[in-house]
Amino acid sequence: MSLTEGSTSMTDLEQAKNCAKLLQAIAEPNRIRIIECLWAGSKNVTELHKMLDVAIVNVSHHLGVLRSAGLVQDKKQGRFVLYSLSPKYFREDPSAPKSLDLGWCQIAIPRT
Repeated sequence: MSLTEGSTSMTDLEQAKNCAKLLQAIAEPNRIRIIECLWAGSKNVTELHKMLDVAIVNVSHHLGVLRSAGLVQDKKQGRFVLYSLSPKYFREDPSAPKSLDLGWCQIAIPRT
C-alpha cells in the first residue's frame, strides 16, 4: 500500500517547502512585531526602529529576511525605503480576523 492510497491527497513537496520557508521567516519575535506594525500601513526602517525599540541594524536585518521570503515588499520614496506587507500573503477582510495565507496553511491574527 502506498502513502497516497486511502487518503484523499498529499501536499505537494514544493508547496510544503514553500510553506516551511515562509513559516521559518516569521518564526522570530521581532519579525512578528514588524508584521504587526505594517498591518497599519507602510513604514520605513526608522519608524519601525522607534516603534519596536530595537536597534536599527536589527530591524534592517529582519526586514531583509521578510523581504527575501516575499512577505514584505519595499518601495523607494525619496531618500527612504518604505516597507509594506505583500498582498500575495496578507489579506484583510474587515469582517474577519487578519490573516496570513501561506498556501498550505493560514494563520489568523486575533484583533486586539
